Amino acid sequence: MAEEVDGGAGAYEDLLPVMAGRLGTAGLLEELRAGFRVLADPARGAITAESLRRSAGSVLGVASMTADEAEAMVREGDHDGDGALSEREFCVLMVRLSPGIMDDAEGWLEDAIADELLPPGSPPPAFAA
Repeated sequence: MAEEVDGGAGAYEDLLPVMAGRLGTAGLLEELRAGFRVLADPARGAITAESLRRSAGSVLGVASMTADEAEAMVREGDHDGDGALSEREFCVLMVRLSPGIMDDAEGWLEDAIADELLPPGSPPPAFAA
């Protein structure tokens, strides 16, 4: 079920858990990667504050995003300090900002490990609580 989230600037509906439930881990990651490609600056291959702001109106429906807001959003997920979001940083940020996904983080981690590291048909590892 989608969760209503109020981050201080108004409520929004967290649909990432719904997408994850329908698409599975691999499908969700592919959708996040597609979202990254839509927002990224093609010349740089990363989401910059300017590419985010440029896409905000047409793609995200946020026509009034300021340069400061776009810079703050990029800074939130920019772990390597290069001033832009790589595909990996973007995906991590989207998952981290989803309360519904984070509530079930252990389950998603198990699925991701099974999808990426284990041979097909192998059971996922059991993590100690």
